[in-house]
Formats: sequence, structure tokens, C-alpha cells
Amino acid sequence: MQLKLHWQILIALLFAVFIGWLVSPETSIFGVSIVSIFDFVGKLFLNALKMIIVPLIVSSIIMGVSNLGSGDAFGRLGGKTLLYYVVTSFFAIMIGITVVNIVQPGIVDGTPAKEMLGLSEDTSEVMMKVEGKSAGDVVGIFLRMIPTNIVKAASEGQMLGLIFFSLLFGFFMTRIKLETQKVLQTFWQGVFDVMMLITDLVMKFAPIGVFALVAKVVVISGFDAFRPLLTFFFTVIIALLIHIVIVMPLLLKFIGGVSPIKHYQAMAPALLTAFSTASSSATLPVTIDCVEDRAGVSNRVTSFVLPLGATVNMDGTALYECVAAIFIAQAYGLDLTFGTQVSIVILALMTSIGVAGIPSASLVAIAIILAAIGLPAEGIGLILAVDRVLDMCRTAVNVFSDSCGAVIIGRTEGEKGILAA
Repeated sequence: MQLKLHWQILIALLFAVFIGWLVSPETSIFGVSIVSIFDFVGKLFLNALKMIIVPLIVSSIIMGVSNLGSGDAFGRLGGKTLLYYVVTSFFAIMIGITVVNIVQPGIVDGTPAKEMLGLSEDTSEVMMKVEGKSAGDVVGIFLRMIPTNIVKAASEGQMLGLIFFSLLFGFFMTRIKLETQKVLQTFWQGVFDVMMLITDLVMKFAPIGVFALVAKVVVISGFDAFRPLLTFFFTVIIALLIHIVIVMPLLLKFIGGVSPIKHYQAMAPALLTAFSTASSSATLPVTIDCVEDRAGVSNRVTSFVLPLGATVNMDGTALYECVAAIFIAQAYGLDLTFGTQVSIVILALMTSIGVAGIPSASLVAIAIILAAIGLPAEGIGLILAVDRVLDMCRTAVNVFSDSCGAVIIGRTEGEKGILAA
């Protein structure tokens, strides 16, 4: 009997950690660096996932909105979705702020940890990304919602603009002549069905891709990378665990009326893929597959809630931004007032909406927050050593929150059979 996909991925992940620990960055096979081999295979898998993102998002949202029918149904589902995203992101941010203020990872023996931590030597690339960023850049998030060129937006991966256009297209598709509407619905349904089949094909190679991606991280970073920032690392992990193990299951149980355990089991492949790729956008095809086929949520709900969530619902990212900004402030010896922390909450909520679902995109958002509270962006250098692994963890939280939203909204819409098995 063939192992289920999530077990294959988990075994690949554990094997990757073992192999990554066993070999060194200098190890080569037939003169080819082992790291470059892992990098090549990992990129192939990521490229395959990214290849299907745009057509999958466009077709799923257009079909989702057009299947809603009346404007009332569209408004009701949209309102529930946005309310869920704002509330859960706010919960995540408050958990992060509470934990980081209790643990105070930036303070060592009563002294700011700036001298002890120092700055990462490899800050030049990050500085290029964040140079000149300020709180005013949040405005750009809303400007990107209406792209001047939808094809360019798709090629550049500007998901907000793509989603906005797809929402409009799907909504007005229901306002045209019935015979023309049926032609368009048949076309987009066909596109969506084909993309799901391609997704199934790509996912057959997920264990190999996961192995390569994780093995590369372990070979390059090793386990020593965590030691200088152990307290910060576990502060973020504890906050993320509180959100994914306590807050989200409570919402599933008391608002969704479903078993959290069953939902964890249903989402295992998506969570492992999210952890391995550190990209909620790249994981989207797997998330849709898990929520529809394993959790039993209708395509009507998933095609609207999940693509939107992959772009605007970033609970783990918002939490991480807050913890990182306050940690850096603590390390620099800056005493943050209540008002300053409130501004961090608001900025984290707004920037997490616009952060692209790609690895390490939240570093730019952290730079915006740091600039707003008067800290140099180079403070990001403090967290570079552990950012990749924490990126993997917070992406899993982002994806799990999206899936919980689809289940809860599906249940409030009166759907039966969700997580019934």
C-alpha cells in the first residue's frame, strides 16, 4: 500500500535534516557541489508550483464569484472573509506583542543585547531591498490593488491586482446575457479543472522537492545558526504555537463546530508543503486540494476564500513582524511606549495584508515598521541567521489560518459534511 502524501513529505523532511547534518557545504558529487544539486532540485519544484499559481488563482476566483450568483451572496461571503482575516491577524499580533514583552529576548541580564548580537555580515542584499522604505509605503499596497496592466501584474506576481481584477471579472460575468455567461463559465471551469490536474501531477514530486529545499537550508545554516538568537527564535515559536494550537482550534470548535484534530489531519500535506517552501502562494494549489478533497469544503467557498487568504491573510507574518520589531528595539535599548506599540500593531496589520506570499518578503515590512519607530533598517541584520527557519514556521501558520477560515465560513454558509469523516 502506498504511503499517503503527507507521510511521504514528512519522511522526506526528516531525511533532509539527517542528510543536511551529515554532509558539509564543500561536499561534492562528481565534481558538482551538493548544495547546488539541492538548490537545482528545490528550484525545479518551486518553479513548478509557481507556474500554476496565476491561472489557478484567476480561474478559481472567477468561478467562485460567478457561482455565488446574487450580489447579496457575494457581499455576504466577502464580508465574512474579510472580517475573519482582520480578527485572526489582530489576535496573532496581540499574542506576539504579549509574548515578546514577557520574555524580552532583546535584553540579556538586564542589558540590551546589541553588543552581544552584533550585526550579520551579510546585510547588503537586505539593505538593497529595504533602502528608502517608510511607513508611507503602506499606501502602495492599495495602489497595487488596481494594476495598470493586468498581464504585467500577473507576470510580476502582483497577487493583489490579479485578485481584484478576477473579483470584478467574476462579478460582472453574472451580469451579461445568459448564453454568453454559460460559455465563459464553461471555459473558466475547464481551466480550473485542468489546473487542479496539473497540481496533482506536481504534488507527486513534492517529497523530492521538500527534501532538496530543507536539506539545502540545513547544509548551509547548520544547527549553530540558532544559538546566538535562541531566545528570540523560541519567543516567535511559542507565540506561533499559541496561535495555531490554542486560538485557531478554539475558533474551529466553537464557531465552526468541527473537530480541530480532524482538520489538522486534513491539512497535513499543505502544512508540510508550506513549511518546506516558506511560500503561502506556492502552497496555494495544495491548500485548495486539502480543503476541498480532505476537509470537504465546497469549491464555491474555497475558490473565493483561499486565493484571497494567500495574499491578504498573514497571521504568522503579522505576529513575526511585531516580535521582530520589538526584539530589535529591545536589543538597541529603545524603551517602547504604549502608543508606539499600538502603532506597531496597526502597521503590522496593514503591511501583513500587502506582503507577497514568497519567502522572506516580510523583511521589507519589518523595515517599514522599524522606520516608523525610529530604528535603522540595518537592525534587520540581527535576525537574518534564523529568519529562514522562522519564515517556514510562520508560513505554515498563515496557510493553516487560511484553511480554518474556509472551514468556518463554509460552516456559517450552512454547508454539511465538512470534516465529517
